Amino acid sequence: MSLAIAYLGPSGTYSEMAALAYSQVLQSRGIESHLYPCPTIAHSLRAIASQQTQVAVVPVENSIEGSVTVTLDTLWQLDELRIQQALVLPISHALLSYAKGLDALRTVYSHPQALAQCQVWLETSLPNAQVIPTHSTTEALQYLEQDETVAAIASQRAAQLYHLPTLVHPINDHPDNCTRFWALSLESSPGGSHSSLAFSLPANLPGSLAKVLQIFAQRDINLSRIESRPTKRSLGEYLFFTDIEADVKAPLVQAALEELRQYTETLKIFGSYTILPVNA
Repeated sequence: MSLAIAYLGPSGTYSEMAALAYSQVLQSRGIESHLYPCPTIAHSLRAIASQQTQVAVVPVENSIEGSVTVTLDTLWQLDELRIQQALVLPISHALLSYAKGLDALRTVYSHPQALAQCQVWLETSLPNAQVIPTHSTTEALQYLEQDETVAAIASQRAAQLYHLPTLVHPINDHPDNCTRFWALSLESSPGGSHSSLAFSLPANLPGSLAKVLQIFAQRDINLSRIESRPTKRSLGEYLFFTDIEADVKAPLVQAALEELRQYTETLKIFGSYTILPVNA
């Protein structure tokens, strides 16, 4: 049986590159897989819940722009999903266009994350160009051949796949640009060096978050990330997504989670996993 891996398509996206890397991980374990492109990140995750696919590979955090909020928000809703693997992919953006030079460009398309990761370059090099967000970095590539005043920010791999000219590369605002992806499924988490969880607090009171954080601090459990997201119920109510550098099966973490339940309204544990650096 071949597992289907959902990812943000179409072909040529960074999500596809991460999905291909995870496919190689599965192949090393003797598991065959094939890729299943989806129109949005949320659709990629919901493809597992609807059993269209068995796995989804989605971006969760970028070193320049920060968290991919749609991933976090959807994961809170689909709390039966478990993280199987984290993959860190280097991101190097290129400006693709048939234009003869930057002066000819009037419009630039790309995914909002890619546009944000190239914001300084765009403001400096194309201050008068209209910037238009798309669902993915490759969605707008179809427009390039029709109009030489149009450009798209995508990967050089996308340029090769679609036989498109690269006008400038790289254009991301920092050379050490990378994105962390999660491979998720309905299977139990395999365990590993890092764990992710999310929780809500019963009331927005002074010290309520500090009590939660102290639970980890007292046990010398390091938090590598904490981020708030609105509950979408009421203004001023938040969820908190947290990554810890430990396995949830460890006795110290089990004790911390047991105490954590006393101070949280809802606690969701997305699993423990290892982090795999990926060569682009």
